[in-house]
Amino acid sequence: MYFLTGWPRRLLCPLRSAEEPFHIQPSSQRFYFALLSETQLSIWFSRPSVLIVSYIESVKAAAQFGFYQKAEWKPDDSMVAVATAKGYILLFDVLGGRDEKYLYEPVYPKGSPRVKVTPGYKEEQCAPALSLEMKKPVDLEAPITSLQSLQEDLLVCTADGYLHVLHWDGLGSNGRKAICLTTIPFSLDLQSARGGPSLDLEGVHIRCMEYCVTLDGFAVVLSDGRLGFITPLSNTITADQLQGVWAADVCDGTCVAVNNKYRLMAFGCASGSVLVYMIDTTTGSMQLSHRLELTPKHYPDIYNKTGPVKLICWSPDYSVVMVTWECGGLSLWSVFGAHLICTLGEDFAYQSDGTKKDPLKISSMSWGAEGYHLWVLPYRQERRRQEEQDVEMVSPPHPSLQAGILQFHFIKSALTVNPCTSNQEQVLLHGEDRLYLTCGDPTQIHSASDAHPHTHLHPRDSSPLHQPPNPDSPLSQGLSTLLGHKHWQVVQIHSTYLESNWPIRFAAIDSAGQCIAVAGRRGFAHYSLFTRKWKLFGNITQEQNMTVTGGLAWWSDFVVVACYNFTDQQEQLRLYQRSSNLDNAFASVTKLHSDTLLLNVFRNMIILFRADCSICLYSIERRNDGPCPSASVELLQEVSMSRYIPHPALVVSVTLTSVRTETGITLKAPQQACTAESIMLNLAGQLIMLQRDRSGPQVREKETPAVNKKLLPFCPPVVLAQCVENVWTTCRSNKKKRHLLEALWLSCGEAGMKVWLPLFPRDHRKPHSFLSRRIMLPFHINIYPLAVLFEDALVLGATNETVLYDGQGSSEPLEALFPYCTVERTSQIYLHHILRQLLVRNLGEQALMLAQSCASLPYFPHVLELMVHVVLEEEATSREPIPDPLLPTVAKFITEFPLFLQTIVHCARKTEYALWNYLFAAVGNPKDLFEECLMAQDLDTAASYLIILQNMEVPAVSRQHATLLFNTALEQGKWDLCRHMIRFLKAIGSGEMESPPTTPSTQEPSSTGGFEFFRNRSISLSQSADSIATGKFNLQKTFSMPTGASAKGRDVECAENMYIDMMLWRHARHLLEQVRLRDLGCFSAQLGFELIGWLCRERNRVARVDDFVSALKKLHKDFLWPFPVIPVGSLNSPLKNGGCRTVLSSQLLKSQSADSLLNSDMDTAPTSTAPTNHTWMDGLGQRSKDMDTASSVHSSQHSPQTQDAFLSLLTNKVEEYSIGSATDLTETSSVVDGDWTMVDENSTLSLSQAELEHISMELANKGPHKSQVQLRYLLHVFMEAGCLEWCVVIGLILRDANVIKQMISFLDNPEVPPETVQSVRNGLLAVDAWASADCLGYKPFLNLIQPQLQQLMESTSEQVQPEAFQPASQASKLSASEGLGGAAVPRVEDTRGVAAPLGLALPSLEPAGAFPRPPSEDSPPEQTEEQAEEEGTYDCTLS
Repeated sequence: MYFLTGWPRRLLCPLRSAEEPFHIQPSSQRFYFALLSETQLSIWFSRPSVLIVSYIESVKAAAQFGFYQKAEWKPDDSMVAVATAKGYILLFDVLGGRDEKYLYEPVYPKGSPRVKVTPGYKEEQCAPALSLEMKKPVDLEAPITSLQSLQEDLLVCTADGYLHVLHWDGLGSNGRKAICLTTIPFSLDLQSARGGPSLDLEGVHIRCMEYCVTLDGFAVVLSDGRLGFITPLSNTITADQLQGVWAADVCDGTCVAVNNKYRLMAFGCASGSVLVYMIDTTTGSMQLSHRLELTPKHYPDIYNKTGPVKLICWSPDYSVVMVTWECGGLSLWSVFGAHLICTLGEDFAYQSDGTKKDPLKISSMSWGAEGYHLWVLPYRQERRRQEEQDVEMVSPPHPSLQAGILQFHFIKSALTVNPCTSNQEQVLLHGEDRLYLTCGDPTQIHSASDAHPHTHLHPRDSSPLHQPPNPDSPLSQGLSTLLGHKHWQVVQIHSTYLESNWPIRFAAIDSAGQCIAVAGRRGFAHYSLFTRKWKLFGNITQEQNMTVTGGLAWWSDFVVVACYNFTDQQEQLRLYQRSSNLDNAFASVTKLHSDTLLLNVFRNMIILFRADCSICLYSIERRNDGPCPSASVELLQEVSMSRYIPHPALVVSVTLTSVRTETGITLKAPQQACTAESIMLNLAGQLIMLQRDRSGPQVREKETPAVNKKLLPFCPPVVLAQCVENVWTTCRSNKKKRHLLEALWLSCGEAGMKVWLPLFPRDHRKPHSFLSRRIMLPFHINIYPLAVLFEDALVLGATNETVLYDGQGSSEPLEALFPYCTVERTSQIYLHHILRQLLVRNLGEQALMLAQSCASLPYFPHVLELMVHVVLEEEATSREPIPDPLLPTVAKFITEFPLFLQTIVHCARKTEYALWNYLFAAVGNPKDLFEECLMAQDLDTAASYLIILQNMEVPAVSRQHATLLFNTALEQGKWDLCRHMIRFLKAIGSGEMESPPTTPSTQEPSSTGGFEFFRNRSISLSQSADSIATGKFNLQKTFSMPTGASAKGRDVECAENMYIDMMLWRHARHLLEQVRLRDLGCFSAQLGFELIGWLCRERNRVARVDDFVSALKKLHKDFLWPFPVIPVGSLNSPLKNGGCRTVLSSQLLKSQSADSLLNSDMDTAPTSTAPTNHTWMDGLGQRSKDMDTASSVHSSQHSPQTQDAFLSLLTNKVEEYSIGSATDLTETSSVVDGDWTMVDENSTLSLSQAELEHISMELANKGPHKSQVQLRYLLHVFMEAGCLEWCVVIGLILRDANVIKQMISFLDNPEVPPETVQSVRNGLLAVDAWASADCLGYKPFLNLIQPQLQQLMESTSEQVQPEAFQPASQASKLSASEGLGGAAVPRVEDTRGVAAPLGLALPSLEPAGAFPRPPSEDSPPEQTEEQAEEEGTYDCTLS
């Protein structure tokens, strides 16, 4: 409503005087202020704030009259009355300057356009020169306690119990009446006045008095502390015509101030509270409306130490009241008691180091024009102290002789004086010279390249990024621009307009938040946020000839103005088009018969409230016939309200709405929601509703021609609510959110807000006869509401914030006494309050409909949480037993939403543990809720429930549930959660076990990232020189792990680690049984599972391959690896010497750089730095030793960063070229894309077309690069663990002949169990059979490795029958020969070199379905030797 801003300004009196002002009195328009000191009367001007004239009493007169005490202005500002200590009234004439008209005037530089102004324009910018002349004094012969000005009279109360009525002009004995207080009958109400009890007023006088125009009476505080109200029964004030009522039970009154707009009387009390009374219209008695007092909750230190109330001051628009106490301080309340500001707490009362400041004591205060300033006179000692400090700062000539006035600056809501509908959806504040808006910058809203992309959405974007959208409103900015930040958009009012038309009285913003209009003393101006330009009247005469009386509003792109035209001396309604020049030539003007007090717009209608208490409805229509668009206005209806409205000034706001009580009708015909169904009047805080009368015969709309359609009359008014400050309603409609859009929102001061909510029957059923159609629900919010966003269930407001400033040294300037004040935007959700109120009233069905309509709001989960939290806090902490608890109802209500489980657990986690039992007694056992989460696969929420179970249950239960969750998380691959669960399980264990068993743990304490290679660890296949030398496998070695923590800590965790390891092992076994190698790899990498050690133990158990074919198929599927195909064309191409030179240069694979290996798609985790003792597979025999040496040399020469380095040419002995040993696949060796090219010395690098085809086919037959890296990694792991069967399967899918050769050569070792040999043999036979039948692409590779297979067949203990190698079927033979197309096929041995790099070996002459026979049967010995010689000349590429 009103907000303090900046630092106060200090005004110094230019005249030297030892006296200090102690009383300030404003003139009726507040342009002049009279200041009194002991013998001096000064007149100050408001803008500029300067001293105009000062009257100093002579010493002789001062001795006769006594010191000055109080002052009062005549209503037309032509006289000032001053009361003195010895009972005199001194009257001064305020005269205009004779020769010099102006005391101060603006000076413009030469050539300034402002110099050429019309006559009379200058007066507005100058401080006038005035003089004071004293007239004959009036002696009242008793000390004067109070002065009050009426139109022609001056009322003076004296300490002898008399009330004097003086005429301002005729000051003889005839112009004076004295009424004794004892002759006025006082009673509790006017009905019992004649016979009831009366006050004994002997020796009592009036201490303080103020006249209330709208109540037509005087609020008085008597000298014994009683409060009263005196009413003149006739037009003249005479003794026998006065009647008094008094307030019971109050006897400590100190001062009074009346509010004319709301008919309230605020009485200050010695206790420090302010009692606000109203007059009961039926009985005439004084009724307490509300109290204004500081609460112990917010002001625990000071609330009962303020002392008596010293002064009460209502703002000029009567919407707020300022209070000060004897001990000092200022406090601001809204008219019905919402507390806005207090300077007795927080930064006002304490310095930054925590020391307490003395509150500012105030001797007098007054609001400036339009409430933009509060003029404050500090208490004398306060001022002396400040001025002593001023001497140190800037020593002026006689500082103690300079009086000081403090001016506090305020900004206020546009709703205080111009409550039009468009102002209700935007927050618009106006200060003396600037406007504050919440709406976003239009250039940012409509532009894509926004500096803050998260705060500005597309205007109608329904998927917000982090702020909720406003899906159905026509506002041009998204909700995020209203909520995205706390900063205001500040618009400076045009200085040219402001200089001549200060103060700004009205401001209005359009519903899109893009155009603002302001009106000052004369004329008006408007501003567009889009162009950032003001539009002023081009003709200054036109501007000065009109003054806005009833306010401003926007309709479409027209400004609607209710104004008074000085030239025609007539009230007018004008519409100005925004885009045209601001000129009367472009205005549409309608003459009005009476003064307009209020104006509002609803759809295409204007509603006016006039001074004769009548309401006029006009229709507006846009016309585009002329050169520029105009609007035509037509009177629709007049409604007289004089029977119901005692005084026109009491109407605070008038609104047309589509709200009506029979919602049943609107259900059948929703289009009627668009029509103006009712008028809402705020009459002095009473909300009155006039509905259209539909009781008469209803004529169908189709039958009546549109021209003579007569509007329905209105029913008599109904009072909806009391103590209403603001009303919000919208003319939009939205079928999905009818509850919110058809509701009426009220702000009721300290009572919070109220909503008049429509109740709809569900599914268009017939409404219950007993169910009322609407319900009024109250709710409290923590901010002062300034705008309501209907669809978004949000209230927008503003709040005062303070910033401390530390004064240096002992001299404290004014800035150090007061913090710097700023105004910040705030917003608040209210939906949970309404849902709760509906549930309290057993309207759960309505609550459910309302909640479901808002379920798409981004903060809806928060709404449910708040609702549970508030009810839980209230009920669980209540000292009395609650007869009908609400929490079970709320819990049942929340189960209707999918967010139920999250809501409960989030609420519990944010609530103290003591309340959990009460919560879960209502919502259900946390164990059951945990299981529901597991069933719903919501593991994160289940994890939150675990924390609750851990606190509420014994450790065994929480471990049991944790195990359940851990296993589910493992199954779903939620690795982050798994890591948390491991930590959680360890924590449970360390908490409950004192003497853990000493079982060694094989859990590795750290984890490696995705399928990245070991980060800081090099795994070599040849560490033990002994085992290499003997060539024996050392099966007895155990796999061990270094201790991660100290021995003691390890002992504590042992049992728990073992428990966790068991689960990890079980999961690994499960994955391996299901042939989910990829998942196994992720699991190992993410959770730091020591895969190699575990596989070593499981080598002969679960790490066996039962079905090679299905395993191969599963790997193809898991790793997205294509099945190989045979290209027909390449089979027919002639190859030189029957051999194929396959050179895969590094350029071909350069694009798949090593980075892709490291950028694995899994979460990276810390790598293991533990050195490991490797098992019998460390010694792979003499063959790999040289290879290892070569590769380790290579590794030492290249840093890990050189990711594109490749191995150099190796020796031509194929025995020494094994798989390229897994050492070379560690991260330290940078060979990632396997481009280890071995080029024949005799060959060139030119590729024939056939070879290119081979290469392209090879690329087509390869899977994704990442899969390749992962398979190589798994191959390395299985080789380290000695799982030969898996190595064979992976060798097959990679089509790497060297792997197969190596594995088959290992099978000769006596240490290898015979069942493994048998399994590999049978598996390869099965694969061969499957390849012949279903996947011929594998045949070339199988043919390539037939010597090894033959060797395997021979080495098996059983005698293999030759039939086993016969073709599986004739059909496969035929298909193979057809595929060959009769081309010359090279010999078997010549095709061998091709296989490793390309996986595409040409088929041999063997029948397609069989393994090749042993060399003795197939080829002469010399060919075998030749084969051995030639093998070194082919390239082997690991890819």
